[in-house]
Amino acid sequence: MKTSNIIITSSMALVLFGALTFTSCKKENSSATDQAATEESIVNDNEAEAAYDDVFDNTMGIGAETGEDIGITGSVGVFGGRTETGYYAGRPDSVRCFTLTVSPVTVGVFPKTVTIDFGAGCLGKDGKVRKGKIITVFTGRMKVPGSKATTTFDGYKIDSVSVTGTHEVVNSSTSNNQIFTTRVLSGKLTWDSGRWVAWSNTRTVTQLEGNGTPLWPLDDIFSITGAGQGENSKGRTWSHEVIEPLIKKFTCRWISKGIIRVTHNGKTGTLDYGNGDCDNQAVLTVNGNTKVITLR
Repeated sequence: MKTSNIIITSSMALVLFGALTFTSCKKENSSATDQAATEESIVNDNEAEAAYDDVFDNTMGIGAETGEDIGITGSVGVFGGRTETGYYAGRPDSVRCFTLTVSPVTVGVFPKTVTIDFGAGCLGKDGKVRKGKIITVFTGRMKVPGSKATTTFDGYKIDSVSVTGTHEVVNSSTSNNQIFTTRVLSGKLTWDSGRWVAWSNTRTVTQLEGNGTPLWPLDDIFSITGAGQGENSKGRTWSHEVIEPLIKKFTCRWISKGIIRVTHNGKTGTLDYGNGDCDNQAVLTVNGNTKVITLR
């Protein structure tokens, strides 16, 4: 592994050897470019991940609002709240600025279409303004193995970012574990500035702890595996793959453990989320060089 001191020392030494300087600079510049490009890919990945995770929270948090327990997460997203300290509480109707419609309304009849309409702007507890509609078709209650939820969007935005594509959740649970497979198909985030990120992703989320307390999510811990690919408005493309399962605690906003491999233009880097502590730091390694990055 290279460190900053080694890089500086090597560069200074090579200046003394004239002819080697140009070659060295090209290598260093190439390394810096690779790292910057990989970091950009990871940032774009995280932006997309956060947007579609928000969709998951909002759609899978649907419960009593439909007259039956249709979701899986015990009312999170716009239907509830959580903090990194573990506090969990429902959101009172008096502060809601969105509407929810269900069709058909008859309990137990599926498929069922649920629309969350944020209208022209709805300020959430997280400080973000959502607009437009999230439309989800449920084939059954999502706690039942085999059930599927497919979400599309109608003019949906989070702050200045438009969200399009298709988001799918399938209950793939076994008798021993809750397992959910999520897919983002033809996903795209478009900023008001014109910047965009196109993204597709498949993940398998397995609940490791908390299976015995379905009504109490604070002890839930999940393992995440999968892969995906993306492209941005600069014409850059990349792919990513989980090579060590990502660990996500319900009580922590960020992934706390695991490693992702990112490939950009044939160059490979890794993002290491750490040892399990709840923090927003991860270590990016490209060409033997490391950098601590802050997760959003």
